[in-house]
Amino acid sequence: MEREVRLIPYQLIAEIEEVTEVPKGVEMIQAQELWEKTKGKGITIAILDTGCELTHIDLKDRIIGGRNFTKDDRGDQNNFRDYNGHGTHVAGTMAATANETGVTGVAPEANLLIVKVLNKKGSGQYEWIINGIYYAIEQKVDIISMSLGGPEDVPELHEAIKKAVANGILVVCAAGNEGDGRDSTEELSFPAAYNEVISVGATSLNRKISDFSNSNREVDLVAPGENIVSTFLNGKYAKLTGTSMATPHVSGALALIKAISNQTFERNLTEPELYAQLIRRTIPLGNSPKLEGNGMVYLTTIDYLTKLVSAKEEQEVLNV
Repeated sequence: MEREVRLIPYQLIAEIEEVTEVPKGVEMIQAQELWEKTKGKGITIAILDTGCELTHIDLKDRIIGGRNFTKDDRGDQNNFRDYNGHGTHVAGTMAATANETGVTGVAPEANLLIVKVLNKKGSGQYEWIINGIYYAIEQKVDIISMSLGGPEDVPELHEAIKKAVANGILVVCAAGNEGDGRDSTEELSFPAAYNEVISVGATSLNRKISDFSNSNREVDLVAPGENIVSTFLNGKYAKLTGTSMATPHVSGALALIKAISNQTFERNLTEPELYAQLIRRTIPLGNSPKLEGNGMVYLTTIDYLTKLVSAKEEQEVLNV
């Protein structure tokens, strides 16, 4: 269990001092259209990553606790501070709450449980991640989000994920950034390649599949993952690229979907039922399922498809 797992590699495009916007990725998936119904209140997402900047003004009110499983800070379990920036960035995409200035995440009232399983260098032991998953299960979270991976199929990791899913927890993972833009090849990263998880590939802000996004039969859907603006270290913001950036869009979307579904059905839906609700809210982009799975997450799919039909009918009338 001494083998290492790492962050899904990502690209830092720019650091930004001040931001006042709803990020384009949040707009692309139509998250704002659901905010009148819910902003994810009462839903808890466990972020298994490099920790989080706990004092960031856009995040501090969302964080409900956490634990450090790494050797950073001499292994102090109660210190889950982020020295890397990756964990802080994905946290912001999920649930940041802008304060006059700043960014707003997909589910800006969701709770965040910070589970630090990767150190300041972005690497960790499988044992840390496995322990982090079991900790999240014990805390009865609704969603586990992991933008990390490695080439090895580790049975103990797979077993922990199965346990989480059996407890009704949605497990969302970055598909990986080893892609070559072709569906004729397969690139596998674990845990994203496990059938039990929701594997997320990336698109550009123009809805094009990112060349780096892994292609394989386990990809479930895609989300914006290029030039994503979110929270970063030292109270700043940053623009990052990678399937790591796509994953929190889906985790945040699931927080909204679960909150709405609980209200609508007046009960807690099972993990398969919630997965079905997510897939209902996707739109096809015209690529192989190995590249895009069921399509891009789009939280108002019915409205979008209605517009498509209306546009098509209008075009047919013009062509007569």
